Amino acid sequence: RGQDSKPFATYSASAQTLRDSVVQLARAQVGTRYRMGGQSPEKGFDCSGLVTYVMSALDLRLPRTAKQQARQGLAVTRDTSRLLPGDLLTFGKGKKGSVSHVGIYIGDGKYVHASSVAGKVIESSIDRPFSPLIKIWRGARRILALDDSATVAAMVVAPSKGKN
Repeated sequence: RGQDSKPFATYSASAQTLRDSVVQLARAQVGTRYRMGGQSPEKGFDCSGLVTYVMSALDLRLPRTAKQQARQGLAVTRDTSRLLPGDLLTFGKGKKGSVSHVGIYIGDGKYVHASSVAGKVIESSIDRPFSPLIKIWRGARRILALDDSATVAAMVVAPSKGKN
């Protein structure tokens, strides 16, 4: 397909390893208490604090809030068959498309997130609302690329100037 001149297999393996690490780090926090503004296992997590913590362990810097995180990386079609472990899932209430919750996709239709309703970090199924608040799955963002994880990491930390 015109891409034979680059060693994509090596990059793909590297990105897969990073995605596996994100899943392991996220799952390791299941059971940690929920705390508004929390960013550590010791003090607890809120949804975006959990994402920030997991990604920073892999030297991937993300902004602090769910709304800001929903603008990072590459948009992924809202289709579970296209999601990859490590993708960020965004949620919100109402019809405006606002984002007020974020989680980390771990595969098999499941994601890890810090739930204020459950009072802790939990694993949930993407196909049903995670709380009586009925927040809707808005979309997904790919922070780790398919081919070259370093490229996406650099893109994520680069300041946004309205260009891609």
